[in-house]
Amino acid sequence: MGKSMIGSAPDKIAEAAALLKAAGGRCVVLTGAGISVASGIPAFRGSQGLWDRYDPFVYAEIGSFRRQPEKSWEMLVEMLQVIEKAVPNPAHKALAELEKRGLVERIITQNVDSLHQAAGSRRVIEFHGSNRDLVCLDCAYRWAGFELSQASELPPRCPECGSILKPDVVFFGEAIPPTALEEATRAAENARLMLVVGTSANVYPAADMPKLTKRAGGRVLEINLEKTPLTGPVADLTIFRPADEVLPLLLEML
Repeated sequence: MGKSMIGSAPDKIAEAAALLKAAGGRCVVLTGAGISVASGIPAFRGSQGLWDRYDPFVYAEIGSFRRQPEKSWEMLVEMLQVIEKAVPNPAHKALAELEKRGLVERIITQNVDSLHQAAGSRRVIEFHGSNRDLVCLDCAYRWAGFELSQASELPPRCPECGSILKPDVVFFGEAIPPTALEEATRAAENARLMLVVGTSANVYPAADMPKLTKRAGGRVLEINLEKTPLTGPVADLTIFRPADEVLPLLLEML
């Protein structure tokens, strides 16, 4: 049975630091929307989340996009406006420093905001893709490094065939990119420690990654604001505090 922490008691941070040290550099991090909230990006779920105002199966489902791409772009414009203004917060920066010190091996992120890379992380698996690029579903044209200010019209259209472009992210109904799934699975199975940060652990197959680590004999450390399906049965230690508070403290301990 895993342990929990309410507050930021130094002994629990020390316990988390001990888990990280014991991993001997074989720590893999799984991050979700919660890590980017302190950067001004609301979580998708919850009272202020996009899914509270935009039904994801209308605005972010691949069949809906193919039928009514203009409708999807109503939500996408709002999301991109927020993401383009966001900068890495102390949690992103702490993970980048842990990687630099050789304590974190890989980051598996469900986020599409590229804030890990902006903070300096180099070994990032983008499980759900990235908003950096747009792709054409009809002719495979790719617009790399897209920003809203570059678009002469919204929604942006493919210069090759005229179709409306789609961000290179995984919509509902689309498969996880095979390379990302393969790399994440291999990393999770080989990890001595899976550090889970800011995810509800309800979206699969990403939510399976900590379980793969656990089944392979590794440990699981969870940093979240509230309980998840990992809390207790999977996590060896759960810290119920914001990631931008806990991760810098953890870094100090090391």
